[in-house]
Amino acid sequence: MAIKSRSTGSKAKKAPSKTKGRTALKSKPKVVSKTTRGKKAAIAKPASAKKKASSKSKNKSGLPVSPLAPARFPDVADVPGLEMATTRAEIKYKAREDLLLAVMAPGTTVAGALTRSRTASAPVDWCRTNLEGGEGRVLVSTSGNANAFTGRAGMETVKVTAAAAAKLAGVRQKDVFIGSTGVIGETMPNDKITGALPAAFDALKPGGFEMAARSIMTTDTFPKAASRTVEIDGSPVVISGIAKGSGMIAPDLATMLSYIFTNASISQRTLGALLDLNLRDSFNAITVDSDTSTSDTVLLFATGRGPDGGKAPYAQITRPGDPKLRAFRQALSEVMHDLAMQVVRDGEGATKFISITVKGGESHNSARRIAMAVANSPLVKTAIAGQDANWGRVVMAVGKAGEPADRDKLSIGFGGVEVAKAGRAVEGYNEAPVAKHLKGQDISIDIDVGVGQGEATVYTCDLTHGYISINADYRS
Repeated sequence: MAIKSRSTGSKAKKAPSKTKGRTALKSKPKVVSKTTRGKKAAIAKPASAKKKASSKSKNKSGLPVSPLAPARFPDVADVPGLEMATTRAEIKYKAREDLLLAVMAPGTTVAGALTRSRTASAPVDWCRTNLEGGEGRVLVSTSGNANAFTGRAGMETVKVTAAAAAKLAGVRQKDVFIGSTGVIGETMPNDKITGALPAAFDALKPGGFEMAARSIMTTDTFPKAASRTVEIDGSPVVISGIAKGSGMIAPDLATMLSYIFTNASISQRTLGALLDLNLRDSFNAITVDSDTSTSDTVLLFATGRGPDGGKAPYAQITRPGDPKLRAFRQALSEVMHDLAMQVVRDGEGATKFISITVKGGESHNSARRIAMAVANSPLVKTAIAGQDANWGRVVMAVGKAGEPADRDKLSIGFGGVEVAKAGRAVEGYNEAPVAKHLKGQDISIDIDVGVGQGEATVYTCDLTHGYISINADYRS
């Protein structure tokens, strides 16, 4: 997916009145945790078996909560320079919030990663254009309708929405970003959006990440968020983000939206580079069903505010390799990785989270393509759902990838136990630990194709009848 970023580089201004512009309230961030260096922060694990009864409960989408869901919504720190609100536009869903409004302080820089689909939605086209210049001052995101494949009416809806939001916030239309997710091919009722925006604008306040995460859900069964707090030049900096995604998930993003906010003061070019660096092993390393969506959007906003809401007490950072960004780079990597893993754990109908590591590839890209071939194989995914260590299906998927692999050196393992080595089954291997591993919820498959030093890890979930049920009824 293409990476773009932008900012006018304008200096922060004093907060104007609500009718002629708005900045976030000044408030100190709640320090949630310091980032750990050198390794990924632990992803929230599912509740214990005794708590699994909660997976049978249903959320507002009417779907059972994923058994792989975290035990609770995480602690998320407020971001200085950011205010949010949600409201009910009732675009598709009744009696639930389906519109998110976020307003950022003047001077906020923004970077984005957007779908490469040739049938991209109108909001994606709008964001792609706006990333070329201007600031990231307002975000409007809706759920229930993707506003994709809707012709001129789709872009008209985006323009009308941007104009209404810009007028309320006192900003330029090119400073407004739009995100939509839901059914493809249905005209968006723009009057419902513009009618709901004033109430959302009046309700703006710091925080509110859980409601924000819930408002962008479609077939998601739980809200997704992640947060880290570090320091830049001695000043506290928060990185907090939300994501949605459950089905139509594949590399180059998915039917997925993710909005990440930080109060760091970072130039637009540097922000774009940091986003690009962390996409490969997060959002572009996951797949649920191999289908790349029309609506994929990841936006990263940097408000450039200090902990008191005023201008950051250090000069704007203009180089991705600046030593002052060392902790920030690690924390951003953790937030993006955390959000991406939550998307997989909420895969439609999923009961098992699967990590697939390929070693011995000709290159990283070659190893990644092999790993994705395995991750996207319906035969492999249904075998895992059935707790069957059918390594022959893994052999098939490796072969169909079209990448260099030495058949007579190929090895395969489940849960750290080799079941095939040197191009054949391991004679007399003990099936008991493999069977035990496959009964669990976190499954690992390790493959060595024996041709080089390339290595890659991707993440997916199993394929169950639940996936069929959800998608057969999606438009109803």
